[in-house]
Amino acid sequence: MSESKREEEGPPSELRLLPRTQDSEKRCLLSSDGDGYVSRFADDMEAAQLDMGTTLLDRAGALLGDADASAGELRYLANRLVESLGDALRVADSRGRRVPGLGVGGGEGGVGRVVAAE
Repeated sequence: MSESKREEEGPPSELRLLPRTQDSEKRCLLSSDGDGYVSRFADDMEAAQLDMGTTLLDRAGALLGDADASAGELRYLANRLVESLGDALRVADSRGRRVPGLGVGGGEGGVGRVVAAE
């Protein structure tokens, strides 16, 4: 492809980490300019995941304050909190990758701390 043709197409699209994994826990990536249907859908999914995490956190506080909560209820709560934390970390990882000047890394499976770049 000629250089002039490449310039007409604009800058190469970035890979965006989507707010889900495949069944095998492989990461799903989207190559996009950030303004397409799938990108907007991913934005909506991230917002829904964070909203669900907030709701779960509120319910967790209530359940932990209940002296009559059973071990099964607490185990179920712990499992949902783990899932929600994983979602929140994936959202943070995805958003951190799209912020100029930040690097991402540290956590298991690539999800983890956002660290300042040089």
